[in-house]
Amino acid sequence: MFESLRKRLKALRSRASSEPFASHLGRKLTEERIEDLLWELEMALLEGDVALEVVDRLREAVKEALLGKRVRFGVDPGTVVEEALKEEIRRILSPEAPGFWELYESSPRPVVILFLGVNGTGKTLTVAKVAKLILDRGEIPVLSASDTFRAGAIEQLEELGRRLGLRVIKHSQGADPAAVAYDAIQHARARGRDAVLIDTAGRMQTRRNLMDEMAKIKRVAKPHITVFVGDALAGNDAVEQARAFHQHVGIDGSILTKVDADPKGGSIISVAAATGKPIFFLGTGQGLGDLVPFDPEWLLERLFG
Repeated sequence: MFESLRKRLKALRSRASSEPFASHLGRKLTEERIEDLLWELEMALLEGDVALEVVDRLREAVKEALLGKRVRFGVDPGTVVEEALKEEIRRILSPEAPGFWELYESSPRPVVILFLGVNGTGKTLTVAKVAKLILDRGEIPVLSASDTFRAGAIEQLEELGRRLGLRVIKHSQGADPAAVAYDAIQHARARGRDAVLIDTAGRMQTRRNLMDEMAKIKRVAKPHITVFVGDALAGNDAVEQARAFHQHVGIDGSILTKVDADPKGGSIISVAAATGKPIFFLGTGQGLGDLVPFDPEWLLERLFG
């Protein structure tokens, strides 16, 4: 996992510790001397699927941290570069915004959670995974089959609900998805349930009419938590998707799926940077239990070893 970016960063540290950079031990680092190092940094991040705009941000942060910095004799310059990069990535991955469970605990019951994203990200399965996390806390959620567009979506959620022992509120295929969400919320209130998890049809971020429909669902459901579900393997596409959904609908955080198959890891950094919102969870497999809380230090450890 993240092997490609980790290898390039290792090579970058090696270069940073060699001539001519290392010859400036005990002296201030000049802009001229660190430019070629920053180029190597850019290449490492771009090959790791970090979006260009995020690479630029990281590059400037590292440059600011290094420029004029005096490297003490005996200190590995590669370590100086690494720490500057790690600090900025840590800042991106730790926005000043509440996490999933913080939002959940501070919301009235039933907690309404809206899931959105494009087709093929594993959104419906992710809904079920979050439902299992809530069940594991001793609380009972209701599932809303508001993906009334995709053939088989209602049946898929029903099967997942059956495996979890949860009620799925549904209408017929082609029905108004906002109406399904409304009925699910009313059912949860009447039965004293703890949460409503709303599955929705995948929307391409470039289709304004579909995005407007998603905004309508949000107006009707008034969710306490809105979650973008993205595919870690989508690279820069995931970044554009997350940004578009945040601009048109508004999100509180993201869940990235298929992280177990992602050899690079840059999408996680890029989505967090593009939205300014936290990464809630990572999908690590196809099982209902394959959803783990995101920890920035976990990612930093895998990137920098």
